Amino acid sequence: METKKEGIWKLKDVIFVTMLCVVLGVVYLAAVYLISPLTAVFAPTGLSLLGTELIFGVWFMAPTLAAYIIQKPSVAIVAEVLASLVEVLLGNMYGPMVIVAGIIQGAGAEIVFALWRYKRFDRTTMYLATVGCTITSFLWSFVRSNYLAIAPGLLVVYFLVRLVSAFLFAGVLCKVMGDSLAKTGLLKSYALGRAAANG
Repeated sequence: METKKEGIWKLKDVIFVTMLCVVLGVVYLAAVYLISPLTAVFAPTGLSLLGTELIFGVWFMAPTLAAYIIQKPSVAIVAEVLASLVEVLLGNMYGPMVIVAGIIQGAGAEIVFALWRYKRFDRTTMYLATVGCTITSFLWSFVRSNYLAIAPGLLVVYFLVRLVSAFLFAGVLCKVMGDSLAKTGLLKSYALGRAAANG
């Protein structure tokens, strides 16, 4: 259990989150360029949006992975905003609105960790954080991408596909990545690394 003082960001936390978000910002941008070929595959069926939904979870990786490693308040939302900013600076075609999406998506994960008062960072909260990201991002899709015009049945399909994508990329994959890094000893200065060393 962290004390109030331990919940405050330190310089090493800032540096680590920044470095992580630079890497993930590149991953985020690469995922953007995957959208066109994926949507083209599904276009003949009239379900081109499935191409985007299949990889949507990639854009939730920063908040879950960073929060799992650092385990402090505001890490999830800050990480997602930073990764989105890097994505925009690298040339994302959608521009600054990506940062708005980052705030909304990061908030989805942050809310979940806050519900446990930042005292629980494990498989359960990681997976629930992906649900949080999915819900907030899907609500944003109604505003940004006019999902109101989509038939209710398709909306359910798109939501479930996005949820599975989030679970796999931001949940399972990020959990494996975090645990693997912790085992190497590279994270010994952070909460996840200390937990791995003591476990």
